[in-house]
Amino acid sequence: MTMRIARIETFLFRAEVKEPVKTSFGIIPRRSALLLRVEDVDGAHGWGEVWCNFPPYSADNKMRLFETVIAPAALSAAYADPPDAWHRLTTRTSRWAIQGGEPGPFAACIAGLDLALWDLAARRAGLPLRVMLAGDAARDTVPAYASGLNPDTAPDTVARCREAGFAAFKVKVAFGAEMDESVVSGLTRGLRPGERLMVDANQGWDIDEARRAVPRLGAHGLGWIEEPIPADRPAAEWAELAMLSPVPLAGGENVMGYDAFATLIRQGHHGVVQPDMLKWGGLTGSFAVGRRAVAAGRSYCPHWLGSGLGLLAAAQVLAAVGGPGMLEHDVMENPLREALAKPFPSVRDGVLPLPREPGLGVDPDLTAAAPWLVARVEHVP
Repeated sequence: MTMRIARIETFLFRAEVKEPVKTSFGIIPRRSALLLRVEDVDGAHGWGEVWCNFPPYSADNKMRLFETVIAPAALSAAYADPPDAWHRLTTRTSRWAIQGGEPGPFAACIAGLDLALWDLAARRAGLPLRVMLAGDAARDTVPAYASGLNPDTAPDTVARCREAGFAAFKVKVAFGAEMDESVVSGLTRGLRPGERLMVDANQGWDIDEARRAVPRLGAHGLGWIEEPIPADRPAAEWAELAMLSPVPLAGGENVMGYDAFATLIRQGHHGVVQPDMLKWGGLTGSFAVGRRAVAAGRSYCPHWLGSGLGLLAAAQVLAAVGGPGMLEHDVMENPLREALAKPFPSVRDGVLPLPREPGLGVDPDLTAAAPWLVARVEHVP
């Protein structure tokens, strides 16, 4: 059935938090979310989210980009299905992205729209999104780990998350060798049987620092070491670190394009592949990358740091892709997480149960989220 969009609404939310997310590249002092509601000519609707966690006000730019460029382009055509829309809009806007020097924001806007169209299609079909993607092979639960832990408050956060049902945790590193060693050694000593700890350097080391840090931290039996060096460093550096590390290396959230992911998977330096579906590719791209990664013997662990809507989207794709990967579940303070994805599921015994309702299985509670609404814009042909 041909898809023709009748209306797109954009919702920009922003919430201040007491404890910012701390990374090696800086802090995220507030939480933003840019949601899309897409409605077709028959009245069916779907929800999407646009990646905008950094810089702190990048959501504002993407909302204007959507208003002035993406929405008019999307509303001007009919599509065979969501992948058709993603490919055609990516092609149509490619020169604009080059002209504006903004390939990332363009990709994120189109990725959010892609998710909304997939949600719409699955709702129309009366199927959970994961079932629409993988049929009977789709799982109803996915393992999840607690992500975003700040190093200075990590012990307390681990205790809180353990009580909430998590059995795996990921802490930020690349704050100096002494601090990293203290945090990682302390957390690993406190792990209970069956629990896992991973670390994320957020591209925080150069190759000389990484040569020292990766073997030292990996010796603690970590699940993986994430983004030890910048994503665009030469393959030779990633290869060296993969050989030096006693545990898998992880990355992918800052990689864009089918060719780049195909190369990353083929080279094999990343044991854990982590595309961010709403930073590039949408569900269309992420599902393809995830299947290729698992077929190649890698773990597919989708990256996400945003509202609950995007979190549930990542969970649905992971449930369809399968393999040994885990869902990244941000656990730091964020009032937009639960409010923008109702009913929000809770982790139990280390796994997240997925909704059985059609599509994503959740909807934003716009009334509950009203205190954080900054702007709402409607786009029509």
